[in-house]
Amino acid sequence: MSARGLQVRLVGPVGVVRDGVPVALPRSRKVLALLAFLALEASPQSRSRLCDLLWDVPNDPRGELRWCLSKLRALVDDGDRRRVVASGNALVALDLSDAFVDAIEIERVVKGGLPDLTSERLTEIGDLFRGDVLEGVELDGSHELTAWLSARRQRYRAMRVAVVSELALRPSVEPDLAWSRLDAWLQLAPFERRAHEVMLSALLGAERLRDAEQHMARTVLAFEHEGLDWSSLRTWWHAARIKTPAPATALDVREPPPKAAPRTRRRASVAVMPFVEAAPAAAPRSHLAHGLTDDIITRLAKLRALFVIARGTVYALGDRGIDAQEAGRILDVEYVTSGRVRRQGNRVSVIVELAETTDARIIWTDELVADGEGTFGVLDAIVDRIVAAIAEEIETAECNRAILKPPSSLDAWEAYHRGLWHMYKFTGVDNRDAARFFRSALELDPTFARAYAGLSFTHFQNVFLELTPDRDRQMALAFETATESVATDDRDPAAHWAMGRALWLRGANGESISELQRSIELSPNFALGHYTVGFIEAQSGDPRAAIEASNTSRKLSPFDPLQFAMLGSRALAHVRLGELEEAADWALKAIGRPNAHVHIVAIAASTLALTNRLDEARTLVARIREDIPTYDVERFLRSFRFDRETEALLRRSARTIGFDA
Repeated sequence: MSARGLQVRLVGPVGVVRDGVPVALPRSRKVLALLAFLALEASPQSRSRLCDLLWDVPNDPRGELRWCLSKLRALVDDGDRRRVVASGNALVALDLSDAFVDAIEIERVVKGGLPDLTSERLTEIGDLFRGDVLEGVELDGSHELTAWLSARRQRYRAMRVAVVSELALRPSVEPDLAWSRLDAWLQLAPFERRAHEVMLSALLGAERLRDAEQHMARTVLAFEHEGLDWSSLRTWWHAARIKTPAPATALDVREPPPKAAPRTRRRASVAVMPFVEAAPAAAPRSHLAHGLTDDIITRLAKLRALFVIARGTVYALGDRGIDAQEAGRILDVEYVTSGRVRRQGNRVSVIVELAETTDARIIWTDELVADGEGTFGVLDAIVDRIVAAIAEEIETAECNRAILKPPSSLDAWEAYHRGLWHMYKFTGVDNRDAARFFRSALELDPTFARAYAGLSFTHFQNVFLELTPDRDRQMALAFETATESVATDDRDPAAHWAMGRALWLRGANGESISELQRSIELSPNFALGHYTVGFIEAQSGDPRAAIEASNTSRKLSPFDPLQFAMLGSRALAHVRLGELEEAADWALKAIGRPNAHVHIVAIAASTLALTNRLDEARTLVARIREDIPTYDVERFLRSFRFDRETEALLRRSARTIGFDA
């Protein structure tokens, strides 16, 4: 890393260095948050999106945003080199292509695969971790910004553990260095069983039996203090002690410790413990908490993506006074959910928590509040939000875990989630990688319905985004793999979602809607089913129904990877209703979401043209053509199924901004 140029440190205390000289940081936390958000999201963001993120106020604080951008320019711009790029009144981007950014470098290296790196390079990457992302910066903006920062911090912590553990597992001729690497791993992951097994193996291999016994004793006390189960580590320890360790001239921590055979997984498992209702001792107990628990269990099970422990089992454990974490370990599930319900007059408050069982790490928590008489509608809305969040957070956690594992070590479930991670990138390379991982999952488990559904979606993308030239063949494959998904599990909503999309490609709108409605009937909380109904209705069906479906999908899954598409569908619905200003507003929000593909940018350009914001529209057209020089309105319209009136309107708007050729 050269001392020349711009260096930005985001992992740990924020720091900016220009040509070897530290730059004084502004005191505003929002400026630092803006720096991190624009740097890590990479894609241009709409001003309205940034205002929503940074200020939780009813008015659009454009003046405050302009002030923050001026401070950001002073921080990163250098002479004629403008790194803060604003396009009219709509978009803002941060161009750090010529700068060194520690977080971006870490992400690039980890994604490329740690096993192939030299130990020296791994050490360099490990040294880039100086703490959490935006260490010491606590945000008071919107809930979405706080959630974004929390997710980023969790992701970089996981990458740090992956780097340190990879180093610790490598043999070293310098014993002191090897022991220090092991110590670093245990400091970062003090309750990770694998780290303790490797340390104990190393101590036994070095004939340091007394040190190994002391380490085991301290570990047991630490696990018990945290209420964690150490029985599996104890079983391992007994087996390892029986073996007679051979003398070692050098520490080799790659000696494989004895361990149980890996468990084959079809789905992630979760236990929903009975929610507890807080009430004064003299107050009569209601059945609200039990009703919420029952509904959550039922609706999670309908998603078919999770293995959900039955109601009777969790209630039996709850009646015995067993807490959520202990119950999770007894039931041998990966995740456990618990909650508390409080009523004050007509106000209902539900605090819910989702945690990983192995290390008791909380991966999601929230407080949901509703005012009313406890009507079914109010309670349904709370249950919907909880169910969607549990499914979404578990899927994200499983994807992140799969990303950090070598591809050759993935089981079917992990390969499927690795495929999902690539699938939502919406690029040709990622779509091919996604298909490869889905096929790998199916080779390991030929009856995996969701892997067929994912594979069908990759063929859909090849057609919709024209990623491959064999359009007819890809349409046929999308239908064939969707058929396999339905045949494998007719009760999985994702299977019918895949079939609905495949039928839409074939022009069978009526049959497509029927399949999508079936996915929603199977699971009313299946956000992708609602979204895709809106996607189709927005083009040639009922635009009011499209808006309702878009709103429902976004409410069910507010951080969904397809948020941009949900917003884009709503924008198209407003176009067909003649509500052009609203259409432009929603389209600009859509292009500000992560992974928004070229069609979404085209929707934004078209809606801006329809509202006579021609300069902004032409800027977006130039952005499209920079990536895809041949892209025009014909390719855009070829991907959709608009009615004649809407198609004619979009052609006219294209002519006004030079998008028709």
